[in-house]
Amino acid sequence: MARRRIPLIAPAALLLLAGALAPVTAHAAEAPPPPRTVSAWLPYWDQENAYRDALAHAGQIRTISPFWYEAKSATRVDGHPGAGERRIVNGLHDKGIQVVPTVMERMKPGALGALMTSPARRAEHVDALLAVVRSRAYDGIDLDYETIAPSPDATYRAVRAGYADFVTDLCARLHALDKQCFATVTPQTRASGRVWDYERLGAAADRVRVMAYNLHYAEGAPGPLSTPRWYDEILTTATARIPREKLETGLPGYGWDWAVGDKSRARHVTWKDAEALRRKEKAPYALDPDSSTPHFTYRDGATRRTVWYQDARGTAAHLTVLRAHDVPYTVLWALGFEDPDVWRVLAEG
Repeated sequence: MARRRIPLIAPAALLLLAGALAPVTAHAAEAPPPPRTVSAWLPYWDQENAYRDALAHAGQIRTISPFWYEAKSATRVDGHPGAGERRIVNGLHDKGIQVVPTVMERMKPGALGALMTSPARRAEHVDALLAVVRSRAYDGIDLDYETIAPSPDATYRAVRAGYADFVTDLCARLHALDKQCFATVTPQTRASGRVWDYERLGAAADRVRVMAYNLHYAEGAPGPLSTPRWYDEILTTATARIPREKLETGLPGYGWDWAVGDKSRARHVTWKDAEALRRKEKAPYALDPDSSTPHFTYRDGATRRTVWYQDARGTAAHLTVLRAHDVPYTVLWALGFEDPDVWRVLAEG
């Protein structure tokens, strides 16, 4: 668990005056700090800015997951630029924040599935990940393994079982070292997420992080990254299969800028990028009533473009769904992307 500050309570004082005991009012007990309900990913490509962001909001943050590592094969896990920087690890620890780096992967189609369905290769990969954890004063590891999500019908059941076996084995080894084990997954709805065995992942891991964003994504049609209705579907399933205290709902601090009618990949924008563009183009601020997310359109030469993103106002509307499902914990993608006002919204729950 994240290190917490322990409030000191001053005892009542008694003064001995003129042979009589004169009571003195007890000092008021210091109010306990608010619960740390927010975690966040720290992008290596904007590391200094993200680190400053983390320190500025340290009182709200329980875990930072630097996006530092990439699994290349069963035995190879490479670091991104800046991976393992001790100044950052120590600085976050000094603020009472857990440091649980993320390992992601971008293997070729079928490669990760083949790894997960081989007991021998799974065991090799567990050893490779434990070597990463031992390389620094890390508090555990976060797995963000997404290429198995679209596993074909013929193999997805075997891949699903193999991945659950892998996470179970890894978590047991980490727990033996007094380390944390996180699993990051895509949402499980009627139309998505079937490859994840939520029950087994929830039983094995210390936290299951559900990436509740990219309802509309870079390669698809324009639209909101998330909606309250979608959150309700996601959390209805997740809370039935994973203990609430282990759940973290992933919140977006970014958006996408699509060319209307063009199937090319959308441009990624942070909240700051989107707001700067909106003001430059003199586009009015508009909050979509159905999704509670901001959006605007503009022209780039002959091309009409549309931007959907998330800000503090939209996040406040979406948090009502988390409250309804009694899920207090969130994880932000990503530090440095977000509307600064979102921290106040998260503090208010």
